[in-house]
Amino acid sequence: MTNAQPAPPFSVRVVPVTPLQQNCSIVKAASGKAAVVDPGGEPEKIIKAAEEFGARIEQIWLTHGHLDHAGGAEAVKRHTGAPIIGPEKEDTFWLDAIADQWAQYGHPGMGENCKPDQWLHDGDTLDLDGITFNVVTTPGHTPGHVVIYHQGANIAFVGDVLFAGSIGRTDFPRGDHQTLIDSITQKLWPLGDLQFVPGHGPVSSFNRERQNNPFVADRITGYQGAEKQAANEIDQKLSKRWQ
Repeated sequence: MTNAQPAPPFSVRVVPVTPLQQNCSIVKAASGKAAVVDPGGEPEKIIKAAEEFGARIEQIWLTHGHLDHAGGAEAVKRHTGAPIIGPEKEDTFWLDAIADQWAQYGHPGMGENCKPDQWLHDGDTLDLDGITFNVVTTPGHTPGHVVIYHQGANIAFVGDVLFAGSIGRTDFPRGDHQTLIDSITQKLWPLGDLQFVPGHGPVSSFNRERQNNPFVADRITGYQGAEKQAANEIDQKLSKRWQ
């Protein structure tokens, strides 16, 4: 007979929003107090989902400053009074360009520029009704990207750092491929086999990506002594990256 694992101290609902179908997560404590992660747009949809979930949004957490992850933050703040927390300050230039970028994508008015109430730093913690979440900085996709996680509940919100079967793009301004690989292998893998909610697409787990991800599988990166294959294996897979 095995001991049952304790239930996580919170529940999560993932709400895909905007034409880019990014994952906005609502993290709700037992009391109903909640944080919303990456409200990239369609704030009315997010607020309605929170109400149906029995969640009272008291914090807004941003993993990075791209339009499809931060574009709805100010609107959610106006409706709820919740402070905007994150990402790291190096993403300021992205947050200041959200409205123009949505217009360039052909969706004027989809999102607005964002000014966080608090920046995040490596090693910071976030408190949701007495539940402590941890923060690591994970540059590469953007310079100020962060990942928010709760190790005891076995979950991480990774934004656009890592996906099921792929990794974030690095061809945007101040993106860097090797920096992103280092963020994944040096900041995320040491956390253990956490399940993660990516910025787009289905959930996965760190161990699954260490085995099968064509960009960061151990056999490719050499993580923990795994044999590295030819570097061009990564280049052959670049076309499969998420936006």
